[in-house]
Amino acid sequence: MNPSPKILIVDDHPLFREAMALVITTELPGAQLSEASTLPAAVECLTSGPVPDLVLLDLNLPGVHGLEGLAQVSATAPEAPVVIISAEEDKQLILQAINAGAMGFITKSAPRERMRQALRQVLDGNIYLPPDIIRGSTPGGPGSGHTTPISEDALNRLTERQLRVLERMALGESNKQIAWALNITETTVKTHVSAILGKLGVNNRVQAILAAGEWLEDRKARHRE
Repeated sequence: MNPSPKILIVDDHPLFREAMALVITTELPGAQLSEASTLPAAVECLTSGPVPDLVLLDLNLPGVHGLEGLAQVSATAPEAPVVIISAEEDKQLILQAINAGAMGFITKSAPRERMRQALRQVLDGNIYLPPDIIRGSTPGGPGSGHTTPISEDALNRLTERQLRVLERMALGESNKQIAWALNITETTVKTHVSAILGKLGVNNRVQAILAAGEWLEDRKARHRE
């Protein structure tokens, strides 16, 4: 992770921008912060300055509806990872944001420790999913790209090594991190990930994690017993 990441905070509430800035500077003392209170101001920042390492984007900016802000920021700076910050806690909305390209979703009610975890996870190149989304969520519905729960038979088709890779994926780890943790090559991890997606009948890592979320939680609980 870059020790001095450039982070753009986009939110129309000054107090929340100040609170986020405090969390960031406490966790990442070398971070270079910039702020915008509107979507046009954010676009101006993205086009006139260096591309940030992370954009923290409020979902409900003035004059912005739904995921329009995410779409515009992504179109302006496609290489900049975007994390949605919102008071909304609707699971379907969170899933839609992730499937629309957000690298994470942090609710404004989240505790400070969870915000720190999300920041570090995304800056390390991983997707951050709120724990409640991984637990018990169903990947069906608008924008999810998958309409039926994963069957036990599909999960049983995974090898033990593939199950371990899936568990690491659910932690938001990159292929490189999974390779290090399991003492295998990154190429082998990619092969396992492709096999997992095929066996589960999903199109990407997020769908795989969501589809198997409840099962993964049960598996971790069994291991703790």
